[in-house]
Amino acid sequence: MSKTLTLTKEKLQKVSTATIATCLFKRGLKNQVIQDVQAVKPGRPTMVGEAFTLRYIPAREDLNPIEVFQNPRHLQRVAVEECPVGAILVFDSRKDARAASAGSILATRLMVRGVVGMVTDGGFRDTAEIADLNFSSYHQRPSAPTNLTLHQAIALNEPIGCGDVAVFPGDILVGDDDGVIVIPTAIAPEVAEECIQMTLFETFVLEQIQKGASIIGLYPPTDENIKTTFEKWKNRTNPYF
Repeated sequence: MSKTLTLTKEKLQKVSTATIATCLFKRGLKNQVIQDVQAVKPGRPTMVGEAFTLRYIPAREDLNPIEVFQNPRHLQRVAVEECPVGAILVFDSRKDARAASAGSILATRLMVRGVVGMVTDGGFRDTAEIADLNFSSYHQRPSAPTNLTLHQAIALNEPIGCGDVAVFPGDILVGDDDGVIVIPTAIAPEVAEECIQMTLFETFVLEQIQKGASIIGLYPPTDENIKTTFEKWKNRTNPYF
């Protein structure tokens, strides 16, 4: 992993998906939050990693008997074994949670291999067991049926759609209790740095509001005196960064 990518990921772990969404909106990117997914276990540390993708198509019964799992090249199994350390396995399940995208055994294998999380716009099975893992997982809702019921793994590490968002291999995903957002690879370093500065300013704003300050002129900082006060505060305090 390059130093730039390492530093970018470290910065993104200190900011919220809400802040990232605002930052991307200022760049004209309005559709980067994966829709209708939530953390299997809220309250976990922020998830950050590069996307490694698996695309499902609707299953066809003659091609998806339970015996297909005996094939060592079944793409769902291959994805679990090839997803890189530090990455996030992202499933395109066509927003269909009637059958699981994966379950606790595959999640455990990903965790042991050093993958940092998995995201689907469908569902996961064995969610109680997944919640107990030291592993970030995001889905639409629990789903008991095996993926073979409705999903056929068809393509690995190609551009996909997940929750109405385009996800390209290598894009940076960030997940917290507000959801999962996708940052295009090319702009991730500058987005990370801008979000650090935005988060620092918001910390300052909250301190001022807690002291009784009005948001007028403060948020956004249209008052030049506020800008000066913030710079002094930042140089003196810089509490998190």
